[in-house]
Amino acid sequence: MTRDEIMKIIKEQNVHFFRLQFVDIFGFMKNIALPLSQIKKALDGKMMFDGSSIDGFVRINESDMYLKPDYDTFTVLPWRTKDGNSAARIICDVYRSDGITPFEGCPRNNLKRVLAEAKELGYTMQVGTECEFFFFEKNEKKYPTTNTHDVAGYFSVDPEDCGIDARREIILTLEAMGFEIEASHHEVAEGQHEINFKYADALTCADNTVTFKWVVRSIAAKYGLHATFMPKPVFGINGSGMHTNQSLFNLDGSNAFYDPNGPLQLSEIAYHYIAGILKNARGFAAVTNPLVNSYKRLVAGYEAPVYVAWSASNRSALIRIPASRGLGTRTEVRCPDPTCNPYLALAMMLNSGLEGVKNKLQAPPAVNQDIFAMTASEKEAAGIPSLPANLKEAIDELKATPLARETLGEHIFSKYIEAKEKEWDAYRISVTDWEKDNYLSIY
Repeated sequence: MTRDEIMKIIKEQNVHFFRLQFVDIFGFMKNIALPLSQIKKALDGKMMFDGSSIDGFVRINESDMYLKPDYDTFTVLPWRTKDGNSAARIICDVYRSDGITPFEGCPRNNLKRVLAEAKELGYTMQVGTECEFFFFEKNEKKYPTTNTHDVAGYFSVDPEDCGIDARREIILTLEAMGFEIEASHHEVAEGQHEINFKYADALTCADNTVTFKWVVRSIAAKYGLHATFMPKPVFGINGSGMHTNQSLFNLDGSNAFYDPNGPLQLSEIAYHYIAGILKNARGFAAVTNPLVNSYKRLVAGYEAPVYVAWSASNRSALIRIPASRGLGTRTEVRCPDPTCNPYLALAMMLNSGLEGVKNKLQAPPAVNQDIFAMTASEKEAAGIPSLPANLKEAIDELKATPLARETLGEHIFSKYIEAKEKEWDAYRISVTDWEKDNYLSIY
């Protein structure tokens, strides 16, 4: 999209308010809202903001930063039209105060850097994310609860699926914003849902993922519901994942993972990529699964991938190979959850896979039996490690993974670890309800 095309839409759709959006290193969407009078200045990349106010960005003595818009991300916001006046948004990259140097702490800039390095090797990355979420009711004070408003299950239909109207409006809103929706359905747990949109290049996919979460939460609020992407909001039922379907494409547009004559019709590149993901999975878990709560989902028994293995069909493995071939040949990495920063998560998974490609790493044999049913000795004999058991273990693995520092860059790497260690320590010293329920009356 060009600047002139954007200005034409602004005039035709009576856009009076404009949002410049970007994300911090933890994946939280930020925005600066502008009136119509400032739109031209914003489109020219001349809008400044205080970077010291954003977690993980810069110190107060180096705070002035520019927001450079990506014209292709411009869209009118369907739910923000009021009294004939519309609002629009555009996603920005963060630049330093000289207006020329991309800020290395901007996750979007970082992903673009990693993608440029992949292109030098002859590859682009195509990705599709599947973000699961819950609808919960709010209490009389409008605070979210963990009370679901339906009793539906996997693929249920109305009237059991009470979230169908909110889901329908979410889909219509996303389509109006340019998304191609492929499917939607009620998920396994009560109150849990999934909406799938078409894959795209990695940068667009990351943009779409943060936009998707924003739209879901915004539309849910219209229905008096709280939408959460928290990985494990309720004990004893399935948590929410963000299965990430990914493949490398050659620069001529062909799928580098597809070989009609290869084992499982997968190319050597695909097997090397799988090997790289498996090698680094424990090291990137702190990025793909970034919360204390993330590791409450990654436990056996709830379809969540706990074990570092791959299979063409086995959903208990970390990597699954969906049946589609040709352009649709891909790996499905099942461990990420939707609280991750997609720009950082995709960068980590891409570079992990590329390490396998560059070094011609050999993938271990596929594990086609139910790993959840295997004994500890059987898993050990098969060489199947587990993902980290908690955030502390994941942070330690991230710190010990050379690829992580290289992929995230020194700024994001150090700031991210610093923040996550504080998060773990705050959790470690807190007194939980479980402790009070189990200890208070008997000690």
